[in-house]
Amino acid sequence: MYQRILAPIDGSATAARAFDAAVQLAREWGAELQPLYVVDVPVMIYDAPGYDPSVVRDAFLEEGKQVLDEALARMQRDNVSGTSRIAETDPVGGEIDIAHCILRAAADFKADLVVMGTHGRRGVRRLVLGSVAERFLRIAACPVLMISARGIPNAEAGASGAAQPEKEPS
Repeated sequence: MYQRILAPIDGSATAARAFDAAVQLAREWGAELQPLYVVDVPVMIYDAPGYDPSVVRDAFLEEGKQVLDEALARMQRDNVSGTSRIAETDPVGGEIDIAHCILRAAADFKADLVVMGTHGRRGVRRLVLGSVAERFLRIAACPVLMISARGIPNAEAGASGAAQPEKEPS
C-alpha cells in the first residue's frame, strides 16, 4: 500500500505512540520509514541581548540525535528499513514553522504517508498551545494518519492490540 512513511517525533509519549504505529505499518507493508526530528529554537532566544542562541540549538540537536538513535534502534529490532533526518525551523526569518518543516521533509523524502501524534487539545489549551498536527494536516500534500494520545492501546492491552476502554474519573 504505502512505500515511504514519514514519522515526525519529538521525544514525547504521544509521538512515541505514533511512531509505534508507523513502525507497525512499515513492517506490515514493507515500507521505508523516516523518523524526523524538527529543531525549533524559539525566537525569544535570539532577542536576548548577549545570549548565544547556538547553546540552545546545540542542546536541541543533541536531544534530536538521541531521539532518532532510539527510533533507529527500534526500527532495526523490527526489521524496518529507513534513515533518520533532523530539520530546523528558521526562527530569524520566521518563514518556516514546524509544520512547514515537516511538509518540506515529506516532499524531499517523497513520502506517501505521514504518521504523527496529536495531543487532542481543545478549547483554550489548543488556542494557547496551538497544534502542529492540525497546522500540518491543513497543508499536507499526502495522506496523514493522526494518532491520538488517547487512541493507542497501552502495553497492558496485550498482544492482540485491542484497545481497552478508558475509565473516566467519577
